[in-house]
Amino acid sequence: MFVVGTAGHVDHGKSTLVEALTGIDPDRLVVEKERGMTIDLGFAWLQLPSGNEVSIVDVPGHERFVNNMLAGVGGIDMALLVVAADESVMPQTREHLAILDLLHVSRGLVVVTKRDLVDDDWVELVTLEVEDLIEGTTLEGAPVLPVSAVTHDGLDELVSTMDALLTETPVKRDLGRPRLPIDRSFTIAGFGTVVTGTLIDGDLSVGQDAELVLSGEETRVRGLQTHRKKLERAEPGTRVAANLAGVSHEKIVRGEMLTTPGWLRRTTAVDVHLRVLSDVPNPLKHNMFVTVHTGSSEVIGRLRLLETDKAEPGAATWAQLKLEAPLAAAKGDYFVIRSNQTTLGGGNIVETHAKRHRRRHAPILDRLSMMEEGSDHEVLLATIAFSEPGEFDAIVNRANLQPGEARSELNAMAEEKLVVVVGDRALGSGTLIYTGAGWTDVTVRTRAFLDGYHRQFPMRKGAPKEELRSRLKMTPQLFNDVVPKLVKEDVLAEEGTLVRATEHEPGLNDADQRASEDYIRQLEASPYSPPTDATIDPELLNLLADQGKVVKVSDSVVFATSAYREMADRISARIEERGEITVADVRDMFGTSRKYALALMDYLDHQRITRRVGDARVLR
Repeated sequence: MFVVGTAGHVDHGKSTLVEALTGIDPDRLVVEKERGMTIDLGFAWLQLPSGNEVSIVDVPGHERFVNNMLAGVGGIDMALLVVAADESVMPQTREHLAILDLLHVSRGLVVVTKRDLVDDDWVELVTLEVEDLIEGTTLEGAPVLPVSAVTHDGLDELVSTMDALLTETPVKRDLGRPRLPIDRSFTIAGFGTVVTGTLIDGDLSVGQDAELVLSGEETRVRGLQTHRKKLERAEPGTRVAANLAGVSHEKIVRGEMLTTPGWLRRTTAVDVHLRVLSDVPNPLKHNMFVTVHTGSSEVIGRLRLLETDKAEPGAATWAQLKLEAPLAAAKGDYFVIRSNQTTLGGGNIVETHAKRHRRRHAPILDRLSMMEEGSDHEVLLATIAFSEPGEFDAIVNRANLQPGEARSELNAMAEEKLVVVVGDRALGSGTLIYTGAGWTDVTVRTRAFLDGYHRQFPMRKGAPKEELRSRLKMTPQLFNDVVPKLVKEDVLAEEGTLVRATEHEPGLNDADQRASEDYIRQLEASPYSPPTDATIDPELLNLLADQGKVVKVSDSVVFATSAYREMADRISARIEERGEITVADVRDMFGTSRKYALALMDYLDHQRITRRVGDARVLR
């Protein structure tokens, strides 16, 4: 299945030629038939001698309807540039050719129509003029065929030439992510909403869940047709009519994108490589308003030039398009910009969710060049580096690669330490990936934080995890994936809610050592009623507790470990003997006060050694 689009000046016979080739009148609107002029997209189809099926998109030629022409010419495999023999090259001939060139339509024919109205010498002159016109464009060297839609002279040769060119056309790539840029939406009684477009990047199947990207509407594909034939599955490069469930056609506008749910996000800023047409009347200015056309979309936007304040005619430059309304696009999509019914230029989209950039900033320009011209390996690295860590699906989509190819490339890059995969899941949906440099930055910042923390608090066992997470500015989910990787690489050790440098051990200087020994002696001097006013640095106290030299049973009560163990053992034995024990019993056993007995029993409850039943405790 192939899609062919017409192009050319108004009244040069495009629709008449299509009808002569297919037997189908592509002018579907009443006003088109009344005025004898195409104003919107028309559609027809035919089968070529080889068996190849061809959809034909017929576009309007009038300058006022170039926007409609642009909605139909995207995604075509071949162009029929139509030039009337009695008028030769006209303004929209040139403009439509420029658009085909900007959209990189590289296969085409020039059809000199109305052959029956002129003599052979005139046809030869027109042919020479057309050959000069297409020189230097993507259609350079294309066959030029004179025909008459009235007498059918030359139509057989036209059909056979089309067939030969299309047979050599590569099959459209299948990235497994179907996109249907919608150019028509209508309703059919008994069926409901139907949308049409040229399917790219993947296949659609009946029963498949789908999403309208711009509106966010969820839907399901109830049926598929091409050339009025029912399909169970439509392949990339097919002209498709899709019957959608659960959505009104009135909510679907031209420019909407139908695709599978969850992967394609609408955008309002794209980075582009722009080529300015050589015949534009004035240079393009930074921040000027333009109309942006890509796929079947048409939106207003500002042109932000990233290299200069003005883009001269014929120049190629990096730019950003800041859009007033969202569109759905993928890396590598072609676009055209226009203003005041004049085509200014176009090019390809390099980054679909662009940040605002510093202008004239060499690293940004270098990165954009890499995104456009780099290998899959380089593009993946640049995509991850743009906003790391990158999630696998987002990386694949922004790089516009087939998932299997991207997975294979990323696995090889991980082996070479060019990228680092975090988390314990296999490389696929949900996997987070850093560049090697990005992961090094994480480890350096982690070590710097822990080193600083240990210098500030040398007696602490480690730093709270949450404090490290905050310093690294990570989401809880990302942090939970990153910490095991840091542990595995011996960047840190994890102990409960704390993390520490692997080589860190809490330490004491001589003064702290003397203070800790003195404090423990005071506790041991009155083991069951230790002093609560003994002076000690809170950090030192926490260290002694971590080291197991003291047991802090409440904010004010601290026992020497030897005393605590003796008391806990005697309490357990008393409960085993009598079945229970009260706070008063504990007080009397150790000749202490209620304050100490109550604090101790609450702590034993907390340690799940005892359990309170009324006023007594039993063993848990």
